[in-house]
Amino acid sequence: MLSRSEKVHPDEVDIWQLGQIGLSNLLSNLKRCSLKSWIKENIKKKECCFYVPTEREGVCKCGYPKDHHEDEALKPERFLDQTWEGQNHMREVATDAFGDIDFGGLGQSTGKYVRVSSETPSDVLYHLMTEHWKLRPPNLLISVTGGAKNFYMRTHLKEKFRRGLIKVAHTTGAWIITGGTHTGVMKHVGMAVRDYTLSSSSIRGEIVTIGVATWGTVHKRRSLIHPEGCFPAHYTMDEQTQGKLSCLDSNHSHFLLVDDGTHGQYGAEIDLRSRLEKYISEQQLGNRESHVKIPVVCVVLDGGQGTLNTVYNAMLNGTPCVVLEGSGRMADVIAQVAGKPVSRVTLALIQRQMKRFFGQEYESFSEIKVIEWAKKIQDIIRIPHLLTVFSMDEDKNSDVDVAILQAFMKASRSEDSGGQQGWERQLELAVAWNRVDIAESEIFTEESQWKSSDLHDAMFSALVGHKSEFVRLLLENGVSIAQFLATDEKLSDLYTSMPSCFFLRKLVKRLQGDKARRSVSSPCQRKRIPLAAVGEVVRQLLGSFTQPIYLPPPSQELIKMAEDDPDSNTVVKDPGRDLFLWAILQNNTELAQIAWEQCRDSITAALAASKILKKLSQESEDDDEDDANNMRELANHYERQAIGVFSECHSWDDERAQRLLIRLSPSWGKITCLRLALEAGDKSFVAHSGVQALLTQIWCGELAVDNPQWKLLLCMLFFPLIYTGFITYRRDEDIEREAMRNEEMLAMESVTGSSVDTRMKTPFHDPQEGVQLNPLTWLTRLGGFFTAPQVKFFWNIASYFGFLWLFSVVLMIDFQPTPSWREWLLYVWLASVVFEEIRQLFDDPDGFGFRRKAKMYIKDLWNMLDVLSILLFIAGLACRWTTRAFYAGKVILCIDFIIFCLRLMAIFTISRTLGPKIIIVKRMMMDLFFFMFLLSIWVIAYGVAKQGILIHNEDRLDWIIRGAVYEPYLIIFGNVPTNIDNAEFDMSTCTVNGTDPLQPKCPVLNDNHSPAFPVWLTIIMLCVYLLFANILLLNLLIAIFNYTFQEVQDNTDAIWKFQRYELIKEYHSRPAAPPPFILLSHIFLLFRRFVMRRSPQKHKQFRERLSKTEEEELLSWEAFMKDNYVATQRQEKSESMERRIQETADRVGSMAEVLEREQDKGSMAKRLVQLEEQVSQYAKGLKWIMETLKAQGYQSKEEPPSMSRSTESEPDENECDGEVEKRQYHFYARSFLYPGTNKKRFPVPEEKVPWEVDFTPYIAEAYSAEPVNKAEELTLDNYRNPGGRTGIRGRGTLQCLGPNPILDPVLTHWKDKDHSVLQFLAVWNEAERCWSIPGGALKTGEPLPARLKKLLGEKLYQRIKAKLGDGSRHNTVYEGYADDPRNTDSAWVETTVLNIHLDSAGSLMNELNRAVAASQLLSEQIQWREVSSKTPVYTYQREALRLVAKLHQTQF
Repeated sequence: MLSRSEKVHPDEVDIWQLGQIGLSNLLSNLKRCSLKSWIKENIKKKECCFYVPTEREGVCKCGYPKDHHEDEALKPERFLDQTWEGQNHMREVATDAFGDIDFGGLGQSTGKYVRVSSETPSDVLYHLMTEHWKLRPPNLLISVTGGAKNFYMRTHLKEKFRRGLIKVAHTTGAWIITGGTHTGVMKHVGMAVRDYTLSSSSIRGEIVTIGVATWGTVHKRRSLIHPEGCFPAHYTMDEQTQGKLSCLDSNHSHFLLVDDGTHGQYGAEIDLRSRLEKYISEQQLGNRESHVKIPVVCVVLDGGQGTLNTVYNAMLNGTPCVVLEGSGRMADVIAQVAGKPVSRVTLALIQRQMKRFFGQEYESFSEIKVIEWAKKIQDIIRIPHLLTVFSMDEDKNSDVDVAILQAFMKASRSEDSGGQQGWERQLELAVAWNRVDIAESEIFTEESQWKSSDLHDAMFSALVGHKSEFVRLLLENGVSIAQFLATDEKLSDLYTSMPSCFFLRKLVKRLQGDKARRSVSSPCQRKRIPLAAVGEVVRQLLGSFTQPIYLPPPSQELIKMAEDDPDSNTVVKDPGRDLFLWAILQNNTELAQIAWEQCRDSITAALAASKILKKLSQESEDDDEDDANNMRELANHYERQAIGVFSECHSWDDERAQRLLIRLSPSWGKITCLRLALEAGDKSFVAHSGVQALLTQIWCGELAVDNPQWKLLLCMLFFPLIYTGFITYRRDEDIEREAMRNEEMLAMESVTGSSVDTRMKTPFHDPQEGVQLNPLTWLTRLGGFFTAPQVKFFWNIASYFGFLWLFSVVLMIDFQPTPSWREWLLYVWLASVVFEEIRQLFDDPDGFGFRRKAKMYIKDLWNMLDVLSILLFIAGLACRWTTRAFYAGKVILCIDFIIFCLRLMAIFTISRTLGPKIIIVKRMMMDLFFFMFLLSIWVIAYGVAKQGILIHNEDRLDWIIRGAVYEPYLIIFGNVPTNIDNAEFDMSTCTVNGTDPLQPKCPVLNDNHSPAFPVWLTIIMLCVYLLFANILLLNLLIAIFNYTFQEVQDNTDAIWKFQRYELIKEYHSRPAAPPPFILLSHIFLLFRRFVMRRSPQKHKQFRERLSKTEEEELLSWEAFMKDNYVATQRQEKSESMERRIQETADRVGSMAEVLEREQDKGSMAKRLVQLEEQVSQYAKGLKWIMETLKAQGYQSKEEPPSMSRSTESEPDENECDGEVEKRQYHFYARSFLYPGTNKKRFPVPEEKVPWEVDFTPYIAEAYSAEPVNKAEELTLDNYRNPGGRTGIRGRGTLQCLGPNPILDPVLTHWKDKDHSVLQFLAVWNEAERCWSIPGGALKTGEPLPARLKKLLGEKLYQRIKAKLGDGSRHNTVYEGYADDPRNTDSAWVETTVLNIHLDSAGSLMNELNRAVAASQLLSEQIQWREVSSKTPVYTYQREALRLVAKLHQTQF
């Protein structure tokens, strides 16, 4: 039974469970409710509304049993005198099957499904998939068609198909559309998706596989039906009991189940699928505006009649098709005849191929069907640019994915648009697919000519889509970053299109703070992000001491080179920096690397990236820890990149490398590399030998680096030694080096006899080379010695030791009520130290600002010690001057002396020996602080317990602290107490009532004056305390110290070198005189600043502003070094072990494929050998029969056929050189459907077109658009189309039987003066979606068609008519039969093509141009179009334009 607590308040349990569902489930329920309401309003199903029984009892003609019909459908009086017709007796009602579908298998994810009417509009289905099913619009639509029954496919081809299909879908973001059932080609597609799912860590949802199946043929579809939808519907595949029905394939992700109201009848989905694919192909590719539509490719495997119809209709609609040779049946038939001339693809050849690949199934085909299929196959191979055959035996098509994409590229190149725009559209497709291999092989060829501006759109798409390989490819093929980012609008668009990241959220908050909330909604609704806001955030990340890299829009006019006005707030346009910064801010590793390689100021850029990323990682650590870790890794990567480039520079020329460290970078806010590395905490970079060489050089000042310290100390004691050459100056070394260089040059000139310039040893030269160096004067030597930071340091050490000696003397010997001269000197000395600390606080040579300078000052531990020592000295001094607190003042000063002594450690951090040890001590002190926290817990716990047990109501605070804290602390160091053991208790060591202030209070006593506390307890407590405190915690402390030492020891050198900079900088800016004489320097500085009003001097040793020329030369040299470094890195990567293993694996895979292919060939060869042996036996048998007949006297009038193998069995393929085969037959007049109607023509294969060729099965139906009398019907056979058979008789839509003459006037003119482009006047034909010549039938007495008058007006018509009459230039280009789709066997079009050439500068041309402009607002537009094969024109008129181009001797 349930307990009482489990029974009460059941509603509270439900509320708690609802709370556990969370916001995500609530949103999911809301989405389901929205989907339900939308589907009920827009999606219908079909059901039969007229029950007509068939031979099967209780089954309607629709295929469903009687109980599946509504009551109204069972009432026969509603359909009196009517026969059952499928579509007429179907009605649409709200669908009752939709939702999620679960197949229940291990690892199977839930899919989506919906039952739709066969008449459902395509836009509704597309809206369902993109808006409610949340599918991203595809970049490619792959329609897989073929055999619906299970068929055999060779293992190698099957693996290639599956691997290639999934690869192309995954890389391009394609949708795959199939029949959706678990049979035939659909099963192969599903297995491919399943293999990808099992072998990939990514979810299956990445591959969108849409099954469009017939609802009436789905097995066990009852489990999918629910009026309110199923979430999910549990569907089980049962192939054993499916019969003629089919199970849905469990590996498809989405299902459109097409319902035409019938049961068991396949094919209901064909029309809907065709309409849906066509609709999708008309949608724009991508989210932004584009002229490119979503491409569609049809992939064909196996198949029969339905597959041929699908391929035929697809290719007529302009859809490229890929046929897999070797997959069987219809696919192999098409593959065998593809590539042959149409004249050789005869009906006999197709029959032989169909017998070969269909086998016994061919016997069931009727003759008319075979003829129809032959006609369709001939029409298919007439469009070779839309047909691609994938063959495993061809190396160029080794992958199915490449064949699929190349098929569309081939079709796109052959489109009528052509030209550069065609190349650009193909490139946009390749970018959308993210297929660099296709772009390299199909687009960036020798035929295509690209300018940087032509690639900007593709570059933008690649950047926004984070397609780094494409970005690199575009850069290699001519994209100029400077031209691409020439305008701020393009860069602003990049930031506006930036994906969600921490920087974008940070920028959003800033813009919201600036009351710009509306500009940062969703990416597609986001307003353009101002660069000024980006610049402010970047400045915050880099440091407020930098200048902004982007100015607000009103200040854009002031953008110029920073060298022109160093003090003005100007920015420099640097496209490479802008692109690199954009990539870094979104933490995109691949794009950032490519952009960094385009930067000229690469070291500064890498260090700036390190600083920005480390700052972003600190701020985002609480938001997204993984993202923060990625940022830190990328920051460390760019620190290594900076080290690598600087190492390359330093190994080439150390002096130029050092200038790179201290030059002000205009592109990065006028900051130096050294400052950036310090701000970013890039210890490894600062520890580089080149950076340390610069710091050492600054530390030594004007003195040479290799001067021993003992020489410097001697010169400090006796400075005249500096004039004797006892120590060396850098100027002396430079003069000596220059002299040696000149000697070498003179020696080389004497040997070679020619002038040699040593600066030509390197591609770049230092502009300071060649400047005459003069020796130092005695005054500059003296100043250079005493102003050297190293000498200042030695003087300050001596001064500090003197200060400590004087301090100790005063404290121990001469601390009198009345200060002595020593004490007064001490006060003055300390005052000089205080003033120096104040000077350091306000000294700001780097432009940090006082607030930041104060923060930096406070963060320094040594500065805090200085402040503490000064404050304690002031406190002690204040007490010292009072009589009552005189001694307390001395105590305070003594404590202060300890702090001053500890300050000595900061002085010796410069030492290479002591400096790292001091760093270790500082880290251990931090560990000790946390250890003391743990120790204090045990000390207090034991001390309070012991004190409470032993002593009763102790009220003296000092003895309470002694007993609770001090004594337990001493126990750790071995001072075992005696008052916890009765055996060692002594009454003389304590006072009973606590009356003696110098003795502790005695423990609680018994009547016999012995301690009453439990000895066993106190001893156990002491043992436990010693066990944890002495053994556990102390050993823990030792382990912590050991770990800290080992951890810090490896990085101690780098940390010491990093911290060395601040000490060097401090002594570099420090006045030369040590305390207390430094007071004189302070007075001079105050006089200079406030009386002479001179600004503080900036340290040129730490920052240098270069001229424009020097800047360009140094950056060019740095870029050269960076290229060397990148090339070295790539070479090392290519030679790495991982790369070699990968290459080896690829080679092994290739060899395995070759061996498998050879194995397949070997098995085929065995079968051929067996077949040849059988044929040989048959030949021998036939030969024996012939010889026997001859022996019996039987003779033949013809020679016996040859029994040897030859190609004579196929005369159609090799001996078709007769006159009939050379003739070109009409094509458009044999289209299957007569234009504008549903009338089908009788299929006429190519070789059966001539009337002279016998075609017994030919039966053409008569059709006339207008009613005809019987007399005319009887005369139909009197007319024969001169072009041959068309498959239909009658007038059709033409005016009369026999020839229907028309005139096609081609008005042409030259577009340019060079006569390179010929144009003709064209009118848009909306019905055919192409351009046409404004021709038509002639009225009696009129030389031009009436349609021309209608288009141009009476005035222009008369002028053109007059031009014909005055003998102006016009030519009859063609007269005769026209291949028009309206032609029939009994009526045809005969045209006269008349070319009227106009003067481009004449008045008639001006009027025509005005008419062309005015027609843009009319229903029939006229335009001047180029006479070219790329211009889409109406059927036969293409040949007319070709003849016109030939007449004018221009290229067509």
